[in-house]
Amino acid sequence: MKRLNALIYRALQGLLALLMIVLMIPVILQIGSRLTEATPHYPWTEEAARFLFIWIIMIGAAIAVRDGSHFHLDVLPKPKTQAGKVIARLIVHAAMLIMALTFVAFGWQFALFGNDQESDLLGLNMLWIHIAWPGAGVVFTLFLLEKLVADVKRPRRDGYEPR
Repeated sequence: MKRLNALIYRALQGLLALLMIVLMIPVILQIGSRLTEATPHYPWTEEAARFLFIWIIMIGAAIAVRDGSHFHLDVLPKPKTQAGKVIARLIVHAAMLIMALTFVAFGWQFALFGNDQESDLLGLNMLWIHIAWPGAGVVFTLFLLEKLVADVKRPRRDGYEPR
């Protein structure tokens, strides 16, 4: 599982970089058309930028789940013992897994809803946009299962933070 997740993680990092580069095209066209009369106005640029941004957010969130760089709230009291730290990590990762599975279940329904729609300007089937939610949920789930397994297998190592 760790090897598969590492491969997915690297692929997502590459895809994220590519989408960020592609996002610059419609944004530059939008800015250019607003600032100068020489650049024609392309109505599809706003929709394309919005759709790219949705995918960038979902991929970025998945990357953040794996490397632990997502935001977090200190809801639980700070544990004093190593056992308390392990239990706190298990609780947090289990709560995150519940949210990931929610993304999968409700995201799938959302994607099916998008399958019956088409974007106004690009003429793109909205399934291509809406599938980002359950897709992210599946990746969140894979990454969180790896973290939960690591939490259970190696709870006693000092300073242990699962990746």
